[in-house]
Amino acid sequence: MPSEQRQATVGVMESKAVPGMWGGRFDTKPDALFCAINDSLPIDWRLVQQDVRGSIAWARALGRAGVLTDDEAGLLTDELEKIGREADAMAHPPIDSGAEDVHSWVEMKLVVALGSLGKKLHTGRSRNDQVATDLRLWTIEALDDLIGQIRSVQGALIDLGHATVEVVLPGYTHLQRAQPVSFAHWCLAYVEMFERDVRRAEAARKSAGTCPLGCAALAGTTYPIDRARIATELGFDEICQNSLDAVSDRDFVVDALACASVCSVHLSRMAEDLIVYASQEFGFVEPDDGMASGSSLMPQKKNPDALELLRGKCGRIMSAHAAMLTTIKGLPLAYNKDLQEDKAILFGAIDELMLCLQIARRVIAGLKVNARSCLEAARRGGTLATELADYLVSRGVPFRDAHDQVGRIVRASLERNVELDEMPIEAMREHAPAIGADVADWLSIAGALARRNVTGGTSPEQVRKALARARTLVATNTIDSPSASGESA
Repeated sequence: MPSEQRQATVGVMESKAVPGMWGGRFDTKPDALFCAINDSLPIDWRLVQQDVRGSIAWARALGRAGVLTDDEAGLLTDELEKIGREADAMAHPPIDSGAEDVHSWVEMKLVVALGSLGKKLHTGRSRNDQVATDLRLWTIEALDDLIGQIRSVQGALIDLGHATVEVVLPGYTHLQRAQPVSFAHWCLAYVEMFERDVRRAEAARKSAGTCPLGCAALAGTTYPIDRARIATELGFDEICQNSLDAVSDRDFVVDALACASVCSVHLSRMAEDLIVYASQEFGFVEPDDGMASGSSLMPQKKNPDALELLRGKCGRIMSAHAAMLTTIKGLPLAYNKDLQEDKAILFGAIDELMLCLQIARRVIAGLKVNARSCLEAARRGGTLATELADYLVSRGVPFRDAHDQVGRIVRASLERNVELDEMPIEAMREHAPAIGADVADWLSIAGALARRNVTGGTSPEQVRKALARARTLVATNTIDSPSASGESA
């Protein structure tokens, strides 16, 4: 074959070469439509710092294993640190770089800077264990931030609780007035809910705390890598024990999303309470102007839109948990490209929840509490009926008999259109002969609260103790938040 023809043939063959980390097996470049569904750089760019950290740990491990010289490992480490700084300064993902994902972008930058040395970094490593490591690192950091945000909401609730210990609120069951409680007791109920969310986040963090790096594509690396040392350098608690499982496990994502889902439910419940309490029918609270909106038609309206959006976004966060479970439910071992969807699902849910927690903190911090409306509602609707039954028990009446007698007294009070503390004693004695002149001491809001003086109860003494305990509990990992006003009208 003439040299000119031979050169032309080589040129044709070279033109067909596919660049990238897997191009040698393929004869043509990826179709643009395939790239549209496959390329993930706009999404996984958020892992760039984790990818740099993991790559530095891998370069050092290759150096210790003798795969790289100390100088080579040092050069790679220095360049990776530069890449990390460059990425940190970038306002947007480098989508015009031609990189398929964040991992190929980092490697591309290394090769441009270091030539063939940059190509050595991926020795013994797969994108499978690489991305699993990156995502675990990101999840750990995100859960730490999430715990801080939950703590900040708890802090705002505790601030509001300190300001409303003496404010009396009707407690509800079935959305019917049941018994009087301290408004601060209501605040503490949500502090407890969010504390369980903190524990779930801590458990999810532990789930993410195992290191898959060194498991390669699915069978483990062939190089003498000290995986335990890599795990320690990256801040993991331990290493993944099975290479097949390590690269395909996304349980830690499911756990993080489960935590996010339950936390969003708690936010939704709190929002629902406050939406109801802010209605004109209740009039217990009012969000500040910065957390409400008006109507384009009705000038008088002040709508609790921030709270309604908290309630609404719960559905999206819960759906992320279901979406992730659905994605992995039928996957065979080991890695499958379906798992690329994990990042968009996780990132979106955590972003939404973090915003919701910030909004919740802000709403609580600016909430105005109408003490007069709360008290008026707390003393109406027969909320002291249980006090009257307990009074009869103190006079020797069996509780079931007392319950029956008080039920008849309640019916009589409804017929008279008066509250229990307004019923004449003689009228009550018609149904409960054991009632004496001292019954008035029992039919008081202050007495009803004070008698609930057990741990977890709503007496002012117990509520203050609970607030102090809660303050100590959330003192660590709390993001500074403005103090709740707790204004009483």
